[in-house]
Amino acid sequence: MTPQKVHDDILEALRHVIDPELGRTITDLGMVGGVDVAPAAHTADADDGTPAWDVTVHLELTVPGCPLSETIRRRIRAAVVNYPHGRIRLTIETGVMESAKLKALVARLKAERRANPFTRKGAKTRIFAIASGKGGVGKSSVTANLAATFAALGYDTAAIDADIYGFSLPRLFGVKDQPTDLDGMLVPPEAWGVRLMSIGVFAGSDRAILWRGPRLQRSLEQFLSDVWWGDPDVLLLDLAPGTGDMAISVAQALPNAELVVVTTPQPSASEVAVRAGLVSLQMPMQVDGVIENMSYFEHKGEKLRIFGEGGGQRVSDQLTHALGYDVPLLGQLPLVPELRETAESGRPAVLDENGELAQSSVAKTFENVARALMQRERPSLG
Repeated sequence: MTPQKVHDDILEALRHVIDPELGRTITDLGMVGGVDVAPAAHTADADDGTPAWDVTVHLELTVPGCPLSETIRRRIRAAVVNYPHGRIRLTIETGVMESAKLKALVARLKAERRANPFTRKGAKTRIFAIASGKGGVGKSSVTANLAATFAALGYDTAAIDADIYGFSLPRLFGVKDQPTDLDGMLVPPEAWGVRLMSIGVFAGSDRAILWRGPRLQRSLEQFLSDVWWGDPDVLLLDLAPGTGDMAISVAQALPNAELVVVTTPQPSASEVAVRAGLVSLQMPMQVDGVIENMSYFEHKGEKLRIFGEGGGQRVSDQLTHALGYDVPLLGQLPLVPELRETAESGRPAVLDENGELAQSSVAKTFENVARALMQRERPSLG
């Protein structure tokens, strides 16, 4: 076994180490500045005569103080620790990528992405736009928990908070970090396995935002094209209530998006929810189904229908009739304080402390909804 052979083997192992932000291998991104190999001071590290090697990996981060640098180092260690031809004494020297090299990397990534990455031919991402006719029905809570469920089920998941005025996903996911700026290309923060972009992750986002028409559409275009999303399996959009500018922008920017309508049981909510679903008649978007939130409150084994009942089924029936295809009632969610309390602490209620799906009826309902959505036939880009 020669130092060159060990060098080549270690480099090959590093080709399988994924950068958690960009979703590419660290070798493909040029983050491995070099690998130095030398026999250890003692040629035998144990009585069995197994050779030992001093290996130094020169890691070049894309930005100073990268918050996920320790994750990358941990993945490098895991990739080389079980080297079959000797014992590895690993040193990882960490620096920052030179400006010219970073600019070239960003230019290459932008060229690969070519504006909106979700409408290119062969794009695999399923896009679910979560809509409601009126505010206060728990649409954002549904979006957050559904995104967390997809991630817990093993799907590469991303979410966009397209509710420009009432953004709430950063709080629901406990996200306080701003996006990483790679020479003008933004890398979204990640929490609970979900990459997230929202006006709420930028400094000064607590100020009043008075955007209309073109600026609203541009905000969505920027979230789609100026952010490095990688190639997620699932993208969820938390739409603003109603059928206004943002819904139109989504239909124009993402013609392959699929609509999921959220309502509560009472007629005043379900009637407006039907109108939200009927947007698909004007800008063909497939409506995948209806979720009824706050369906009941369970007290001493009895289901109390505080807000009435039947709203979700009414929306399902009316949309099925109007659209000419099946729009099922995907699930009914109970009114439980835990959904609010856990979410406000920064963890979607469907997850336990370890980020796994919780053993609860609510988590099971969201799991059933997620699986049902993925089984629906996806719309074609034409």
